[in-house]
Amino acid sequence: MTQDIGLTSLGGYIPRLRLQRKSIAAAHQWLAPNLIGKAKGERSMANWDEDAITMAVEAARDCLGKDDDRSHIDAIFFASTTMPFTDRLNAGIVAAALTLESGIQSADIASTQRAGTSALIQALNAVGAGTAKNALVAAGEHRRSRAASAQEMDFGDAGAALSVGTENVIAKFIGAHTETVDFVDHFRGEGEEFDYNWEERWIRDEGYSKIVPKAIAAVLEKTGVRAGDIDHFVLPCVFPRLPQSLAKKAGIDPEKVRDNLALQCGEAGAAHGLVMLVHALQDAKPGDKILALQFGQGCDALIFEATDLIGSMADKRGITGSLAQGRQEDNYMKLLVFNGLVEWEQGMRAEQDNKTALTTLYRNEDMIMGLVGGRCTKTGTVQFPRSRISVNPNDHTVDTQEPYKFAEKKAKILSWSADFLSASKNPPNHYGMITFEEGGRIMMSFTDVIPGTVDSGMEVDLAFRIHSKDDRRGFTRYFWKAVPKVEAAAGQTAQAAE
Repeated sequence: MTQDIGLTSLGGYIPRLRLQRKSIAAAHQWLAPNLIGKAKGERSMANWDEDAITMAVEAARDCLGKDDDRSHIDAIFFASTTMPFTDRLNAGIVAAALTLESGIQSADIASTQRAGTSALIQALNAVGAGTAKNALVAAGEHRRSRAASAQEMDFGDAGAALSVGTENVIAKFIGAHTETVDFVDHFRGEGEEFDYNWEERWIRDEGYSKIVPKAIAAVLEKTGVRAGDIDHFVLPCVFPRLPQSLAKKAGIDPEKVRDNLALQCGEAGAAHGLVMLVHALQDAKPGDKILALQFGQGCDALIFEATDLIGSMADKRGITGSLAQGRQEDNYMKLLVFNGLVEWEQGMRAEQDNKTALTTLYRNEDMIMGLVGGRCTKTGTVQFPRSRISVNPNDHTVDTQEPYKFAEKKAKILSWSADFLSASKNPPNHYGMITFEEGGRIMMSFTDVIPGTVDSGMEVDLAFRIHSKDDRRGFTRYFWKAVPKVEAAAGQTAQAAE
């Protein structure tokens, strides 16, 4: 009997910071008053220590759950057009952060807005061919844009992840079709910082309106699914009402078109197709059919049918949960500073050459990238970093430690400090000692902090973030940071108000 291939889990991540578009428009009123027409809603804005990789990692952690045994994943596909490294396996960094096994397949999928859906198709094909049993697809996008451009208003930062397999399928894969057309609606050449965009009417009329319908017709014909059976129509598009028009043209009820999240998040490039798919899955009911499309030098089209297990995803943060965790940001200058779009005085403490010791990074990869410490097999004492000698004060055993993963463990702030002296893109710089419920403590930086709310005893989540950058050599260093829990911070704010 042939097993159903499909999606087995989902995850999503949208940065907490939501820059109000009216703040962007106000900053440019003197220069580009026309931007006021795009000033509705908000766009997600990555913190200074977030990028495509860190957002993909957070989405993948949501997808895989709190169980730190991830040995069942045997393939990973990372999709983005804003990967931090041009010649280094970015998927390998994601895999290291997730503590995946070294014997997995891995690949970076890039260079097109279809990267996310194309990665998903590759994962589905790999599982269908038997070359992978459980594949993970993770996408993240962090695009930079010129000040006072339409893209500055339209773009948003986000990540999404989906796992593919044949067991516990939440959405059965019905079929897919790809149209590959070298239609250049925009491009970013080698060494360029920003996209170059062509005329909007041309993109709408010659691009979307001619290529997308062909992909829809082909996938419906391949699968035998009727247009009227589609319950969720997913198409990332910045042109208002165009998805509804294309759906109607294909015989699909325009009411089935999914919200593109423009007012709450913005358009997350190569990740946005998966972002919207995850969002649709979180609303889907058993039997619902989802048509997911992504335009970009052609068009990908995939059809899924939700199974009775779709309800098991209720505990996932996904995109719905990420949207609910937004934090309003009105300071437009943060967008410029966080994205390196303005030169600013960082002070003498930032004047240091931090060359990365690649040998040390390799030898301690599981500790640095995966936050793996040690557990003494004799006394049970947990510690970070792992070492030959146990820190147990009553029994300094030697060579008794086994790997112990901290990233998914519950933790609280033991002690903390905040200062304006150390170099930081988002002062004051918060850091402190984190203690874990099951034992062990680590000194680490804090991120996504609401100043004035941090206190000892507050619960924290752990997040994989950028630690620092070696701008001289173009190397990004990663480590884990503590994120004071939003609800805990909100509770302390309420207490302070009383």
